Amino acid sequence: MIGIISYGTYIPRYRIRLSDIALAWKKNPEEVIGSLGIAEKSVPGIDEDAVTVAIEAGIRAIGGISPGKAGVKEIGALFVGSESHPYAVNPTSTIVGELLGVGNNYLAADLEFACKAGTAGMQAIAGLIEAKHIRYGLAIGSDTAQSKPHDALEYTSACAGAAYILGSKRLLAELLAYTSYSSDTPDFWRRDGIRYPSHAGRFTGEPAYFAHVVGASKLLMEKTKMSPSDVSYCVFHMPNGKFPREVAKRLGFSKEQLAPSLTVDTIGNPYSASSMLGLAAVLDIAKPGEKIFMVSYGSGAGSDAFLWEVTREISKRKPMVQEQIGDKTYIDYVQYLKQTHKI
Repeated sequence: MIGIISYGTYIPRYRIRLSDIALAWKKNPEEVIGSLGIAEKSVPGIDEDAVTVAIEAGIRAIGGISPGKAGVKEIGALFVGSESHPYAVNPTSTIVGELLGVGNNYLAADLEFACKAGTAGMQAIAGLIEAKHIRYGLAIGSDTAQSKPHDALEYTSACAGAAYILGSKRLLAELLAYTSYSSDTPDFWRRDGIRYPSHAGRFTGEPAYFAHVVGASKLLMEKTKMSPSDVSYCVFHMPNGKFPREVAKRLGFSKEQLAPSLTVDTIGNPYSASSMLGLAAVLDIAKPGEKIFMVSYGSGAGSDAFLWEVTREISKRKPMVQEQIGDKTYIDYVQYLKQTHKI
């Protein structure tokens, strides 16, 4: 048995309404909100970056374990997935490990694969645990998502972090199966030295997001011989409010199965933390025996799919996602530009 023994999330309290962004560029707020299915998004503080966000999420994950389960110094691998690592050369993972008190006997790595870098870390850690190379591992997805002013991404790019400690004993949720689906589909990119990412517009839909999320989902269903009716919840990467709803419908999942995961509606798309945050929102309310179907997506492109089963240990969880979503302070567009270092 391999699975989640603890998790933690962090969402900054700052929010900006999409209507304020739209009005700053003389666009119709109702059209913008209607096209994206999002009303507001989270914004990092002026002194926050992917490192500090990862640390905040990691602290909360570590707070959910005890020495009897997994002492912090027993963490044998720490992977941080992000597309906004603050250093081009200098790892985020070792800074996070140092400040979390992990010790020195661990494998550290920074991962990049657009919005699925964090789930790639979860898969890698699961393999290391299964091979008995480590006892516990910490996978984090953390982003202060980048977007150019007046670009379509500006309305959705958000900030959050999600951290998961994986192990093989006293699991909150067992990992029943996982798989991936990948191809060379460059729908979104940022070259070295360029500050803001570029994207291929509508190309990011069918041949990119939908092809890979559906592909990974079908592979996992074939592998597990399960159908949508066999699970209680589903989680999909959330680049906007419409894509996860559409892909869930195509695959045969109901609105009720999807709804608890839709953090995008209230905080936008925190890139590498997106599907991991959605999973945390579901775990916050899940009951023993319930199954969770989860699929991430990263441009370039690929999807990781997971099937989890909740255990009796879930009663020991400390729900946090909705509390963090509700703790918010609104800022205006000028303050948003300052806090994201655009001016």
